[in-house]
Amino acid sequence: MQIALAQLNQSLGDLRGNAEAILAAAAEAERGGARLVVTPELSLCGYPPEDLVLRPAFLDACARELAALAAAVGDVAVVVGFPEQAAGRRYNALAVLRGGRVAQTYRKQKLPNYTVFDEERYFDPGAAPCVVEIDDTRFGFIVCEDVWYVDPARQAQAAGAEYIVVANGSPYHTGQHALRRSQVAARARDLSLPVIYVNRVGGQDELVFDGASFAVDAAGDVVQQLPAWHETVALMTVEEGRVKPVRGALGTRLEEHVYAALVTGVRDYVGKNRFPGVLLGLSGGVDSALTLAVAVDALGPERVRAVMLPSRYNAAISLEDARAMAGILGVRYDEIPIGPMFDAFESSLAGEFAGHPVDATEENIQARIRGTLLMALSNKFGSIVLTTGNKSEMAVGYATLYGDMAGGFAMLKDISKTLVYRLCRYRNELGRVIPERIITRAPSAELRPDQTDQDSLPPYDVLDAILEAYVEQDRSPRDIVALGYSAEHVRRVVRLIKVSEYKRRQAAVGIRITPRGFGRDWRYPITSAWSDWNDLD
Repeated sequence: MQIALAQLNQSLGDLRGNAEAILAAAAEAERGGARLVVTPELSLCGYPPEDLVLRPAFLDACARELAALAAAVGDVAVVVGFPEQAAGRRYNALAVLRGGRVAQTYRKQKLPNYTVFDEERYFDPGAAPCVVEIDDTRFGFIVCEDVWYVDPARQAQAAGAEYIVVANGSPYHTGQHALRRSQVAARARDLSLPVIYVNRVGGQDELVFDGASFAVDAAGDVVQQLPAWHETVALMTVEEGRVKPVRGALGTRLEEHVYAALVTGVRDYVGKNRFPGVLLGLSGGVDSALTLAVAVDALGPERVRAVMLPSRYNAAISLEDARAMAGILGVRYDEIPIGPMFDAFESSLAGEFAGHPVDATEENIQARIRGTLLMALSNKFGSIVLTTGNKSEMAVGYATLYGDMAGGFAMLKDISKTLVYRLCRYRNELGRVIPERIITRAPSAELRPDQTDQDSLPPYDVLDAILEAYVEQDRSPRDIVALGYSAEHVRRVVRLIKVSEYKRRQAAVGIRITPRGFGRDWRYPITSAWSDWNDLD
């Protein structure tokens, strides 16, 4: 028999729209001969619904929409994820719809409560297996985190399942493909059963979902692989306890998937929140160049506006490169010099600042003038401002609160500076849109004469390695020094991470692509006397 994996992009809270998409996928699958259609975790409401699940009206609306959806389903079985309310409890559930009704229900047993997940806040765990027989073939259903433990799948096997089917809402990060395959393969080998893994695709606030659904045989080997980053309804043939192999593979290059994650995140954040477009400050530097390239790939040039806001410190080549890139991509490009406004600020503050040397204060004034102008354009025309700061800068506070941090969406919030360069070169391999000089010149904020980033920071390859070890791997400063980095650099970077927490807490939401981004999975106190760099003293 044939089953269909419906790798869909749901809009959170759009119950009717999601139901219509599920019905359309089921109709397409049925035309191809499928007898079972499997959609992702919480496919009816979107994922993650967060505190919407605590609102009775939301749960009631989901129940009504599920009943209406079930009534529209005929002989083909359609598996739909939904939040269930029953006997005063809430469950992350799957409904098996067939013959105009909800034929069976499965309740997720293992509730993740780490990194970006906090399902114990919202749901109660289920306890019973769900096995459905279709055309003499028995499928056992589990949900996402369940596959990381052997018990839920083993229950299904004991109830007669010949195949384990996992409905998922698994967000992307750079190590996730390998983790998923390893875990799903382990379950298949534990049970000597094929496992079919169905994942969603699309962006939801800071999370991006890559799809990349797949099936493994009883030995844990991948026998069918769906594409990443695209909606699709794929047919899969199962017979005699096997999944028929289909040729296909995921790309393994990091830059390919991260770039697609950024495009997906921008496209869906802007589209699902119904912004008419985006605008950004284009500086002639590498971060804004990557931001512009991704924005155009996500939205098209007609929905992107670039604004150059030059001061007395901007090099001529910065303006030349900004103009060149805007021309290559075909976006609207404007220049609004900030010199007169900066002069006015300096004049107004001259008395207060008398006797004090020029320092970061004057640099921050320039950044805040630019932020004010970009936000004014956003207010007037409705486009959302994309900030252009990267993870390396945000980690150590090399960003101006209410200045370059001003905006609605931080595309590069989880992208290190070294990865910014790699992504720029990757994008130019697809078609040259970023002038080479932007990539090769020394990075500078251009807020004072002859400034470069390395005047204030360690070299980016050193900084990013320390950040990865401390932020993503939770290594101690002493352990990082043992890796070969100087105690001076480590102490300084770790201290800057701590004192910059109040800034990061006020930053715009941004796309998560690493296992530890500065968002839902980074929850450090702003006010804290703990200083773990002291272990170097």
